Amino acid sequence: MPPFSSEQRSKESHDYIFEKSPILWFDGAIIVGAGPSGLATAACLKEQGVPSIILEKADCIASLWQHRTYDRLHLHLPKHFCELPLLPFPRSFPTYPNRRQFIQYLQDYADHFHIHPVYSENVLSASYDTQCKIWRVQEYVARWIIVASGENADVSIPNLPGIQAYRGSVIHSSKYKNGSEYARKKVLVVGSGNSGMEIALDLANHQAKPSLVVRSPVHVLPREMFGVPTFAIIMTLLKTLPLWLADRLLVLSAFLTYGDTAKYGIKRPSTGPLEIKQTTGRTPVLDVGTVSKIKSGQIRVMPAMECLISSGATFIDGHSEEYDAIILATGYRSNVPSWLKGEERNFSAEGISTCGWKGGRGLYVVGLSRRGIFGAGLDAKHIAEDIREAYLSEQQAYLKRFRVSSR
Repeated sequence: MPPFSSEQRSKESHDYIFEKSPILWFDGAIIVGAGPSGLATAACLKEQGVPSIILEKADCIASLWQHRTYDRLHLHLPKHFCELPLLPFPRSFPTYPNRRQFIQYLQDYADHFHIHPVYSENVLSASYDTQCKIWRVQEYVARWIIVASGENADVSIPNLPGIQAYRGSVIHSSKYKNGSEYARKKVLVVGSGNSGMEIALDLANHQAKPSLVVRSPVHVLPREMFGVPTFAIIMTLLKTLPLWLADRLLVLSAFLTYGDTAKYGIKRPSTGPLEIKQTTGRTPVLDVGTVSKIKSGQIRVMPAMECLISSGATFIDGHSEEYDAIILATGYRSNVPSWLKGEERNFSAEGISTCGWKGGRGLYVVGLSRRGIFGAGLDAKHIAEDIREAYLSEQQAYLKRFRVSSR
């Protein structure tokens, strides 16, 4: 159904049915989330001639990158694996753009495609109306909804026994910017993923005394092998070799690069890194210098933490250490189960898509399949092409009815 009236809700010329009731009909797709996934989908829809509106709870695009990332962050993958559809990175950008460059790219992307999200619109509820066959998203209604709120929508903070007794500072990594305020302080970083490893490195570079909790076995791979980005090598291996053999080659290469990391406290899983990624979604750590600092003793590796005490922490091996501060690099989680109602069959309990990019009844999902920006870009193209067919069909049906009623 084409729109009828004129309530302006964004800088673009979107039209809505707006009467005395608070219901706003949007003739197109509602996208929830203005991160890279939401921007990519909006651009692909525009290319296909389908209108869309993005509802974003923050006050800017890519709020995770703008407000919740540390200063030294760079893309861990080469830029051509992280560019959004239809617009490449500037040639002047390095292979691994830094945080500021990536944010600028996203802003330029939004400007290029004239994408203007509705900011400060926190979607608390969205559901499908089976009688009217429409999606109700806050006060909006539309034929299609695209979930692009991201795997990293909310911080994940574990239950820490003894946290009330601890006298030092405790922050999540989303609040960490750089190590300048931690110089000469003993800092415990909890979490050994890419963020935890890099924050520990940043602390060491700022003359802090970091310790890193490595609770479980983890695969650590060099960011580049033989001068070639590891991710590019992985993509090539998967095209030509079975997964098990690709895994063995990656583990062998890591061993030749680092030696036996178990003697430094970092055990490797018995399952290969690609198999783990395929079955659990967990990615291997791409090292940018942390392992070298661990070998030199500038970063200490600690076992799992048992509890916090007033001066620091006690570990499962029974010994205790004093710390001035604790940084929780414990990651993020999807918040989809909290606001998308009645779609449990399409998402895991953690809010990860189990239906791929299409869930049926006008529901689409992008950026929630644990395939990163590269996978989100591919899904955005599929979604736009799929919606275009239905959108054009509805437009043609409406025009046909209009001509008949005008006779």
